[in-house]
Amino acid sequence: MKISRRDFVKTGSIFSGGLILNSALPQNLFPKSLIEGKKPIVLSTWAPNIKANEKAIEILLNDKSSLDAIEEGIKVTEADPNDHSVGYGGLPDAEGIVTLDASIMDWNGNAGSVAFLQNIMHPISVARMVMEKTSHVMLAGEGAKKFALQNGFKEENLLTEEAKQSWLNWKQTQNKNENHDTIGMLAIDNFGNMSGGVSTSGLAFKLHGRVGDSPIIGAAMFVDNEVGGAVATGNGEFVMRTLGAFLIVEKMREGLSSQKACEFAIERIYKTHKDLSNMNVSYLALSKTGELGAYSLKSGFTYCYTTQKENKSYTSDFLMK
Repeated sequence: MKISRRDFVKTGSIFSGGLILNSALPQNLFPKSLIEGKKPIVLSTWAPNIKANEKAIEILLNDKSSLDAIEEGIKVTEADPNDHSVGYGGLPDAEGIVTLDASIMDWNGNAGSVAFLQNIMHPISVARMVMEKTSHVMLAGEGAKKFALQNGFKEENLLTEEAKQSWLNWKQTQNKNENHDTIGMLAIDNFGNMSGGVSTSGLAFKLHGRVGDSPIIGAAMFVDNEVGGAVATGNGEFVMRTLGAFLIVEKMREGLSSQKACEFAIERIYKTHKDLSNMNVSYLALSKTGELGAYSLKSGFTYCYTTQKENKSYTSDFLMK
């Protein structure tokens, strides 16, 4: 039986890599190691991404950069066929086509992203290549695919049989699907530098051509090495309309804690949108001193953090109780 992120919240403890994952911990119980600012640190959305964190911390403990850790960590989730909201195995759009969005940002303010990318396994790596090999920030659609193929990426079918069957079932029922669980990751390396990244296959059965918040720098992800970073998951349209990640980092710059900045961004959505049914938005933030923030509009949001000593998942506090 496959466990979804939302089912995972209800399951208690599981084991991964010899480490206990407990998503039933008290809400908003932040690990002391983060608050004390010990590095390296990896923080990501959704408890099942613990494996991505394991890979990222491995990279950091070998004195690689936070940018390397973000790319290699997110690639783990992108290659997982059992993850239905990121990369290979992601649920397709309304036409049965898997389309991918991703972005990455380093401690120098450099950024790259891809949108509406098809048939390429690792959009996070293509986004990094856009950042490092071009003068642009974003490439989209066929242009992004052509760029990837010209730079050594291989074209692959990313629609698994399970995802295809889900799409066929949806065509019969047209039931609304709430699958939009982006992986967002932040990391601080041994040199004190922060990077961030996000990757997603987007809202399941979306209109063909729809692009969410994940490739928009400042919406689903933003990093400022003097202040900290933030990532988002959930309904991208709401995140884009408020530039949530950028908003959080700016509020941190103004002096708010990481937690209060996340709460401010969620409250902004709550106050400015009348219809909040069938949607959710969640934010993670990490300051340069290692202070963590996590907050969600509604219940069910989990996140992972990893240091050299421990690798655990937690359940976020939320607004609409």
